[in-house]
Parts: sequence; structure tokens; C-alpha cells
Amino acid sequence: MNLEGRLLGNRYEIIEKIGNGGMATVYKAKCHVLNRYVAVKILRDEFTTDEEFIKRFEVEAQSAASITHANIVSVYDVGNEGNLYYIVMELIKGKTLKEIITQERGALPWKWSVNIAIQIASALEVAHRNNIIHRDIKPHNIIITEDGVAKVTDFGIAKAVSNSTITAFGTTIGSVHYFSPEHARGGFTDSKSDLYSLGVVMYEMLTGKVPFDADTPVSIALKHMQEEPVPPIEKNSSIPIAVNNIIMKALKKDTQERYETATEMLSDLRRALKDPGGDFVNNNTYEDLPTQRISVVKDENQKRGTNKKQSKFKQFVQKHKVLVWIVILILLFALSLGGTMMYFNLTKPKEVAIPNLIGKTSTEAEEILTQSGIKFEYNDEEYSAEYEAGQIMKQDPPYNENSKISTIKEGSIIKLTISKGIEVTTVPKVAGMKKEEAIETLKEHNLKAEIAEETSKEIQEGFITRQEVEPETVVNAGDTIKIYVSIGTGLKQIVVPSVKNKNVDEATKTLSDLGLIVTAEYGEDTTKNNGMVLEQSITSGTVVDEGTSIVITVNQIAETKYGTVKINLKSLTNYKEETNEEGEVIKPKDIKLEVKVTSEGNTETAYSKSVAPDKTDISVPISGKGTVTIKVYLDDVLGGREYQLNLNEETTLTLE
Repeated sequence: MNLEGRLLGNRYEIIEKIGNGGMATVYKAKCHVLNRYVAVKILRDEFTTDEEFIKRFEVEAQSAASITHANIVSVYDVGNEGNLYYIVMELIKGKTLKEIITQERGALPWKWSVNIAIQIASALEVAHRNNIIHRDIKPHNIIITEDGVAKVTDFGIAKAVSNSTITAFGTTIGSVHYFSPEHARGGFTDSKSDLYSLGVVMYEMLTGKVPFDADTPVSIALKHMQEEPVPPIEKNSSIPIAVNNIIMKALKKDTQERYETATEMLSDLRRALKDPGGDFVNNNTYEDLPTQRISVVKDENQKRGTNKKQSKFKQFVQKHKVLVWIVILILLFALSLGGTMMYFNLTKPKEVAIPNLIGKTSTEAEEILTQSGIKFEYNDEEYSAEYEAGQIMKQDPPYNENSKISTIKEGSIIKLTISKGIEVTTVPKVAGMKKEEAIETLKEHNLKAEIAEETSKEIQEGFITRQEVEPETVVNAGDTIKIYVSIGTGLKQIVVPSVKNKNVDEATKTLSDLGLIVTAEYGEDTTKNNGMVLEQSITSGTVVDEGTSIVITVNQIAETKYGTVKINLKSLTNYKEETNEEGEVIKPKDIKLEVKVTSEGNTETAYSKSVAPDKTDISVPISGKGTVTIKVYLDDVLGGREYQLNLNEETTLTLE
């Protein structure tokens, strides 16, 4: 969609496109109310069809607009026009941090990097105090101005996307390279998640690489959850130990072990500039205190009560010895029988309820099975759009509370299948391909094609003109990509007939009735009748679109016309009277006046006389065809006196 020149909100004039992203396209625009340039971020079409997303988008964007900070790109306005939803932001001149890292092809200077990290942390500090979590901190969302100031953009927008039913893993909610472990597993994210992402950004600035990388986004996400990063100092020995420790603390997988707040991290970053070799970063792990055993204290009254009860029991036994022995024998027999039965029961595996493990993490499932006395095995991991990475998606035997088979023998094995999360794929470039080839290419990338037709003057019929999702965008496998196929111009095709040698009126009607736009030019051929078509700009038999312009050349034979040239010789020669000593006017000397007329290449003399130079009303009759050339000679000298007169339109030429 070409938006250049469009006026949004009767205020923002779109000038040019300056950037593309997975969520929106960014344009440079001019605000006609405040007379300043701004950046307008327009959401892609796939987001504007989800009502839940639009509501969240407007709330989060308005929240972001409430933040004012030197290191945050200001949000000026949020609005929509039809199905176009947009955010108006501060226009920043500079490069993204990702562009700078890519250009340097390696580690950036540590002091410069720490200064940038301080500015980002300062922006996060203000946002977190206003209960706004970014959720998508990455070098792509950090712009470094020409003055070296870091500006963080897209505050709060990722939350609206991540809560939407149309979220595309790894694209619209950020890059998996910068996810926190809790974000990667789909858990609760808070301000500490932003600090983890800032740690990844620092790691990349100081080593030139991200801490975790793999062939697929799912594999990268699993590394965030399961693997410890290689300390950056091992990849770049010039990194000060204090900076290394700050990064490692920010990258702790347990949120309890990370920085509590951006303020705390900001304090350590500033101290690192002053004391880069200092050991001041607190990287102690969180530990629970062990449970202590407390002795029970008995008082003397309890002891006396016990002794009193024991003496009464002895008196009863002495009085009823026979009865007591009978009871003892019965008890011994019962104990013997019960022991035998207990032995068989203990050696026989008992039945335990089959637990519902679906949706649980592997750690939670293992704990439940261990407590139930059930063993477990893992099958291969599988992709799932329903269950997040690391969750149990299948179990065998299955859990079914309404089934007769709801128990399993203790010690039996339950087989578990773990979800690898949503399978992702990269959108290929299909614009320019034939329709069938494009559909097959999308199918090879586990994507579906939605076909829409549109007219095109540039793209041949049957070829793809454009695709709604940009190439190289990471989306969910199985997603539908809308592509547009050319149906040609969409206009009626006209076979141009021959109208040569036809009367101009007949020719014009013939061509106009076919849907062509006719324009007439004129030529002259004395061998043809006046008004006859001599030539046509499009050769007969040519196939053109309806509405095409065609030029016909019509024969127009010029007729002899008559006119008059009026000459003010006094003005033309700048004549001035002269007087003698007595004051008498001296009669001027006559000059030769000659007027020649050229018509259709033939030149004739229309006037030739000697006249006084003070004459003001000389009339010369002339004749010719069409436009004639008139030359006036004074004493046989032309002197630049050459004129044109169209005898078809004018008949009199006045020369002064």
C-alpha cells in the first residue's frame, strides 16, 4: 500500500517510508498543526483484524505516551483512520544499536557500551516506576542519535502483541535471542525480564555475539531456560571484571538472583565506570534457612498425672489376671494373622491413580510421579501450537477421570512427550513468481497461501505482484500468507482498426465507440480530400487497453486568405523633426519602404515605394495560406523586422 502523500487525522502528511518491522511500517511525516517532522508507525494489516489486540494496543500505547524521559522515544499521538492504526512518535536521526554492532563486526569499546547501558537502564527505571514493562528490549529497539544519546522505542507495545491471539512467536513479540527464561517458557514477565534482556544486549555489545544461538528459535529458547552463558570475559579479555559480573548477574535464570530493580543495576553500572576492577557486584545465590528441631518441655504436673494412671492400671491387672491373659492371647493371634496379610499386601504392587500431567512442566511432572511411586520415560519432543515449550503435551497411559482405567500399578512406567513449542518458519520471497510456483514454495516452508487478485500494468497476468508478510519474517508453521496474483490490467482489450482515408468525423466515432481516446492533429496533402485521415499513431491490428489514447492526422488544405499590414513608419524609424536656424522644419529625405510576404515557400513583394519617414498610416494589402512571414526592409536593410501572421485567425498586423 502506497501511503506517501496521504494525510492522517487531517494532520500528519506521510512523506516517505523509512523502516520496516515485523509489527509495523515506519514513515517520515510532517505534522501540519505543530509544523514539525515526526515518525508515524502504522500497524500491519494482520494486526488490525483482532479487536482484543486493538484495545490492548491503544491502552499500552497511551500508557507509553505518558512517559517523558531523555532516553525514551516520545510518543505524541495514537489514532486510527479506517483500518489504519498508527502511533505518532518523535523522529530520531541516527542508527539502531543493532546496525552499529553489525557495522563494527566485533566487540564495542567497554566504556562506550557501559554508557549506553546506563542510558537504557535509566529509561527502564522510569518506565518500571510507572508500571510499564517493555518486554522487547533488543538492539533493534534502541536508537543511537548523532550525538551519542541512546533512545529506547516501542515501550509497552510488546505487551499488547503478546496478549493477542495473533501473536507470531519470534516475530511480533521480539527476537528470541533476547528473551528471558520466563519469557521463553511463556511464564510471567516483569521488570526483571527487561533487565535480563538488557544483560543480553550488553553481552552482544562487548563480545559481538549473543550469549545463546542455534539453528532454530525453539532451540535458542531452550538454551535460555537450561544452559548457563559463557562469561563474556572469556570471549573478550579486555572486559573489566566488574562489567563481566554485572552482565552475569543480569543473566541469572532465577529471577531471585537477578537485580531487584533497574535502579540497583544502574548503581552498579555507574560504579563500574569508576572502579572497573572492583568486586562489588553481589552475586550470592538465594538460600532458604534449614528447619530447626525444638525440644518439647514437660512440667511436673504432667509427670505426676502419668504416675497416678500407671498405679491404677497395675491394680486392675492383679484383680483380673485370667481375663487379661485371654485378651493377650486373642491380640497375639490377631497380630499374627494381620502380619501375614500385611506381608502379602506389601509384596503385591498397589494401585495408584493416574495423574493428569498434561500442561505441567517436566520438573512438575517428575515430582508428581515420584510422589505417586510411578516411573517415567520421555518420548521424542514434538512441536505444538497448544502447549508451550517444556510442557507435557502427551502421556501414555492417558489421564481420564471418567474412564474405568483410571489407576496404574505402583512402579509402572508412564511415557511422556514434551512440547517443543510452536514450530516456526521463515517466510520466503514469492513476489515475482508464477502463482503455482509461489503456492508450492510456501508449502515447502510449512505455510498456507491465501490468494487475492489485483490488476497490474507492470506484472504479467498469473504472476505474484506482492505479499503481505515481508520475506525473512519468522512466523508460526501453518500460518496463512496472503499473496496477490496479477490479472493483467483488468481492462477490456481493444483491437485497433484502420481509419486511414476515412472522414475525420467517421474515424473519430469508430475509435471512440471502441473505448479509445481520440486526439486530432493536422497535416496537408493536396492529393487527398480535405478532412480525410492521413495517419494514425497506433497501427491497425494492435491490441491495447480500453481507454488508450490514439492520435489521428487529419488532412487540412490551406485556403488563400487576405489581410492588411498597417505600418507606422514614423514610430518604426524613430523619426524626429529637424529645424533650421530660422526655426523652420526641414523636409525629411524619403526612404525606400519594401514589404515582402512569404507563403508556402513562395515570396512576393507586396509593397515597394519611396516614402517620407514621418508617415504614420501606410496600409499594405497581403494574401497567403495559413501563417505567412512578413519582412519589412528600409532602404534595402531588413534590420530584424520580420513578423508572423496567421491569416486563418488574424487579418491585420500593425507595425510600430
